Amino acid sequence: MTENINARIECEIDVKAYIQNLKYAINNGARINFQAERRVDDDRDVRYTNLYTVEKLFPNENPINALKKELLTLSVEEYLRTVKDLRFPERSEMREFGRVYNGNEDVYIKIRVELLGQYGETTTFVMSFHFAERAFSPEMFPYKKQ
Repeated sequence: MTENINARIECEIDVKAYIQNLKYAINNGARINFQAERRVDDDRDVRYTNLYTVEKLFPNENPINALKKELLTLSVEEYLRTVKDLRFPERSEMREFGRVYNGNEDVYIKIRVELLGQYGETTTFVMSFHFAERAFSPEMFPYKKQ
């Protein structure tokens, strides 16, 4: 990964707390907002889009249910980094994770969890859930056990 002033590596305990809070939110009715179609995908090879990846990995499942199941099993070892949202700087940071499916298919996952609305409805935004354009390497994962 290239050096990026808008990205940082959180300490392991903070990542674990984030994942624990994510799981709590999902298990207690948080809404999953999945960006199936994005403008950024207009010029991208279809193999690296959210919709293609979810349909290929979970062909007979409701995409929201499949993503909920996947998010509930994220681990600190899959954490890549935390990034600022440059398009919406007032919103919370996003967390990036990497997961390998079928032994060799790297999937890049970027999420944000926010409290929205006057009653504090929790929403998990899944900005990215697509096959990685570049293969993952071990050094990309700060908390991966060897």
